[in-house]
Amino acid sequence: MRVVVAPDKFKGSATAGEAAAALAAGLRRARPDAEVVRLPVADGGEGTVAAALAAGFRPAKVTAEGPDGRPVQATFAIRDRTAVIELASVAGLRLLARPAPLTASTFGVGQVIAAALDAGAREIVLGLGGSASTDGGAGLIQALGARLTGVGGRPLGRGGAALAGLARVDLAALRRPASLLVACDVDNPLLGPAGAAAVFAPQKGAGPQQVAVLERALARWAELTRVVTGRDVAGAPGAGAAGGTGFAVLAYLGARLVPGIDLVLEIVGFDAVASGARLVVTGEGSLDSQTLRGKAPLGVARAAARLGVDVVAVAGRVRLSPAEIASAGFARAYSLEDLAPRASVSRAVELLERTGGMIAEDLLTGQ
Repeated sequence: MRVVVAPDKFKGSATAGEAAAALAAGLRRARPDAEVVRLPVADGGEGTVAAALAAGFRPAKVTAEGPDGRPVQATFAIRDRTAVIELASVAGLRLLARPAPLTASTFGVGQVIAAALDAGAREIVLGLGGSASTDGGAGLIQALGARLTGVGGRPLGRGGAALAGLARVDLAALRRPASLLVACDVDNPLLGPAGAAAVFAPQKGAGPQQVAVLERALARWAELTRVVTGRDVAGAPGAGAAGGTGFAVLAYLGARLVPGIDLVLEIVGFDAVASGARLVVTGEGSLDSQTLRGKAPLGVARAAARLGVDVVAVAGRVRLSPAEIASAGFARAYSLEDLAPRASVSRAVELLERTGGMIAEDLLTGQ
């Protein structure tokens, strides 16, 4: 009897790996005869590299330029010719000492991609999410060798606002991976009321005037990009992701944007592990309306359904109706909040282990 434990992180309480370990411990205690396989997942943002490492990739560390120019230590995962990188680990909002909506850059992301190419990777998997910048991915392209200059041939500075002074883009030295898969779960364009500046820059500390500055700068970036590359992708779904990084990887690197959880499930080999399993257990901190918009547990449920395997979900709290739980593909949903209403966050690991035992008793007895 094989049970696959494939949760995402329980934010603020447990990483995906810790959640998987706790659930697996409870399952094994109740059913020592079961083969329990831990397969922590992520939705393409934070935790994507950890999921790859848990699936057998090896870690590689690199020092890169953080979003505000200070050096940061980033880890990417590599196996054979494939490298997995998280934007948030090198250009994430949490790395800023203070908001820098006009000057934060993705330059370090390009440095990490370059390091992966130097390590022999040909296929890059890049998880977007948690970005600190609204530079349209220009920093990333600069770090890979593109030369962005202003009037008089001066190198362009970092950050989205600097793009307003962009005069020339030289791609002679640009390094491109053979394949670039990008985990992206938003469909925003680069420009306009649904674009990177209007929607996401305020989340990074930008006020109305700064949003206007960034919108004009990104429009200039899009204009020159169209001229240089012959590609007009500013309106493409996902171009506005991660402060416009989606735009840059589409236009300059020929990236393919795919839903984050689908990409992660492919990386960790979910189908091979879950095929023929008795049960899949997934989960996250909150099972709610956002889950139904494509977050990790829903992706796991859909993948398991294709294999004909039942799925249950575990969450710190469950805010879905029984009908919504069933329509999402979950046979049952377990809430840590039901076990300890006032301590579901602080005692999450302990409660996850108890829930693993409950799942075994409810669904695996007599098997």
